[in-house]
Amino acid sequence: MPHAELIERIGNATELAGVALIAGGLVIAALRALRGRRRAAERIEQARHDMGRAILLGLEVLVAADIVRTVAFTPTLASVAVLAVVVGIRTFLSWSLALELDGRWPWQRHARPNP
Repeated sequence: MPHAELIERIGNATELAGVALIAGGLVIAALRALRGRRRAAERIEQARHDMGRAILLGLEVLVAADIVRTVAFTPTLASVAVLAVVVGIRTFLSWSLALELDGRWPWQRHARPNP
């Protein structure tokens, strides 16, 4: 199997894994929310937290797929620039989700207590 084809397959598998993590996490979060015995507001908050974590994990895997593809296939200035924009957007989304879920930025040491 040629090198380029192997890298393409690895990139595809990594992207598929990222999408599967997000979709699977959303399904699991919904099931947990429906089966919970807590109040509706607590179940919704837990579901939001679970969904956010699934999205964060999936985004990290999708960034890895983008990096594999860009570095492996003729890394031109244009492809690296596109990668930088994509990684920047996904990083912003990850930080926004982390702030929403934890009440702090990822680089802060101690989380504030949840209300």
